[in-house]
Amino acid sequence: MKRAVIDRETVQKIIDTADIVEVVSDFVHLQRRGANYIGLCPFHNERTPSFSVSRAKGICKCFSCGKGGSPVNFIMEHEQLGYWEALKYLARKYHIEVQERELTDAERAEQDARQGMMGVNEFAMEHFRSNLTDTPDGREIGLAYFRERGINDWAMERFKLGYSLEGRDTLYKAASEKGYSEKYLVDTGLCVRSDRGTVYDRFKGRVMYPIFTISGKVVGFGGRTLKTDKTVAKYVNSPESIIYSKKNELYGLYQAKSAIVKNDKCILVEGYMDVISMHQSGVENVVASSG
Repeated sequence: MKRAVIDRETVQKIIDTADIVEVVSDFVHLQRRGANYIGLCPFHNERTPSFSVSRAKGICKCFSCGKGGSPVNFIMEHEQLGYWEALKYLARKYHIEVQERELTDAERAEQDARQGMMGVNEFAMEHFRSNLTDTPDGREIGLAYFRERGINDWAMERFKLGYSLEGRDTLYKAASEKGYSEKYLVDTGLCVRSDRGTVYDRFKGRVMYPIFTISGKVVGFGGRTLKTDKTVAKYVNSPESIIYSKKNELYGLYQAKSAIVKNDKCILVEGYMDVISMHQSGVENVVASSG
């Protein structure tokens, strides 16, 4: 099956043309309030308006349920469309001719690889979360560490914290049994292939911090050892890949984005635990560099 995409110039024209107030007004009665607009959220039932729209920032946000985003994000959520279909919807609204082209073989291969790597990262995150609460070592080592640091259940759920068991290839075996590709396990950095060709888990024996994109996709992990052995690196992070670039990601941004918009301010702290602790204490517009 051939796949096509809208050419880059047309995508940019659609994004530049779409006015967030006009787009949202097709579905929500908005009233001006200062520099912004406000209305009843279209994504949940409410009596008091909590849906804010900023023309200057080009975004909308519900301060009750958290949904919103750019004009494209809004249409995707409201009309239940994919990214490309949402772009076409906006192109029709603004009478923009859509120019499409077929993906090259290389682009199709990269798209497939990205989807495969995202999928295996999602599996790994759930695997680590299960280890933390459902295995003796997870509870006695990983969970005990988070408890000692004062992290509560709410924060562990919010940041999807987990534990990677000490076994040499526990994740590799679990993922393989579920049909996940060895190539994607290695390409994401979840596993490492030795010179002899054997594959082992990168993060064994560590508490795990998933790293999310602003849209909530898991693109990498940070793992902290709880051993006192000075020869063991305290932190190990996912390597650079086609889905993860350390310089492009901020830890906690996905969880902090609503508070950043609400406060019009972002606080940068040093590490994962600083972010989690501040969110737990009620200060949620906080992020850290990812590794």
